[in-house]
Amino acid sequence: MMWNKIFALLAAACLAVSLAACGGNAPGGTSASTAGSQTGSPIVNDTGDEAEKPAQAQPEYRAMWVSYLEWQQFDFSSAEAFRAGAEEMMANCADLGLNTVIAQVRPFADALYPSQYFPWSHLCTGTQGQDPGFDPLAILIETAHAHGLELEAWLNPYRVQLNASLPGQLADSNPAVTRPELVKQAGEGLYFDPSSEEVRQLIVDGVTEIVTNYEVDGIHFDDYFYPTTDPSFDAEEYAASGTSLSLEDWRRDNVNQLVKAVYDAIKAAKPEVRFGISPQGNMDNNYNDQYSDVALWMSTPGYVDYILPQLYWGYGYTTSGGQIRFGFENITKEWAALERAEGVALYFGLGAYRIGDGDGGNYDTAVTQWQTGHNLADMIGTGREVGADGYVLYRYDFLFHNGSWADLAASECAAIRAENQVA
Repeated sequence: MMWNKIFALLAAACLAVSLAACGGNAPGGTSASTAGSQTGSPIVNDTGDEAEKPAQAQPEYRAMWVSYLEWQQFDFSSAEAFRAGAEEMMANCADLGLNTVIAQVRPFADALYPSQYFPWSHLCTGTQGQDPGFDPLAILIETAHAHGLELEAWLNPYRVQLNASLPGQLADSNPAVTRPELVKQAGEGLYFDPSSEEVRQLIVDGVTEIVTNYEVDGIHFDDYFYPTTDPSFDAEEYAASGTSLSLEDWRRDNVNQLVKAVYDAIKAAKPEVRFGISPQGNMDNNYNDQYSDVALWMSTPGYVDYILPQLYWGYGYTTSGGQIRFGFENITKEWAALERAEGVALYFGLGAYRIGDGDGGNYDTAVTQWQTGHNLADMIGTGREVGADGYVLYRYDFLFHNGSWADLAASECAAIRAENQVA
């Protein structure tokens, strides 16, 4: 184990050193919080050569997603009202034994903070572009840190509108309005064009603004990249590019450029701030449908600090066609077996929204295992066994404001506390 190696090295150097106790080891690799950091000061061995001091293992990453759906239930009428809700939320997360909250602060090319690039979110006042009179992101960071939690800013890079009613009327200052050439329609939604260099710069500038102005601990992207596989979506841009790449590879390259540019911008501003992405649990969908080369980001330095696949299937999950690939016990091993560059962590996203209702699979326990009151805790244990560095729960309301399955949610919370060894 790591401690034995340290003691052996110190003995060989004939040095008497006092070691401070560190947090629990992160199973299966280095935590995202160490990504991009320098190694410790060198120590001298008995030959006079310098040897690198082994890095200490980081605590397990234990996080909660808080989405725009939670903000729809929050009171934005005043800073005091919002703070009260944030205090309750952070206290509940800390009580579970978590150490991180991933808060969605830009879901629709809008912002829960004052921005020079994006208008105020409609979630704050009901009207996009209207100032609520306080800074929700600043309050979220302050309350999270006061409860011993880290706060990551969750952004959706491309999505402007999910449909005509969400978020409804766009503000006149929205970049999709002031620069309509940067956006494209896909189904009922409106999205920034991933092939546009100007779009990439806008997204990078928006990230840099947050990292520079706020003491966030991370920047987080979810699984919304290309919104369609339809060749007509960007046929004109593809033809004008003059690329020799296939349409599919060209689209993947566009996303890769964005991810790399965001990573570089974060590290240039504050190297200690981590950058992570939560792709779909189905790697094929990521690569072929959303043009997200997750395996590249994981295996190549300079793209991400962590990858967090959404593994929302139960144990034994079986598709209608009889496929068992996505059973939790199988898909976790598939992800754990992927190549990871040094410093890139792997976390598992767990579906708290399945509590009570099940996962829709074609197998006997598709519902009943989600009614045991401890399925999420079991999954946390499995993640540790296969070498994940941590987990994230989707999402807050299903554990703390679950009107349909309140007792089951409370049991799941108790089991998670026990799994995290919280009294």
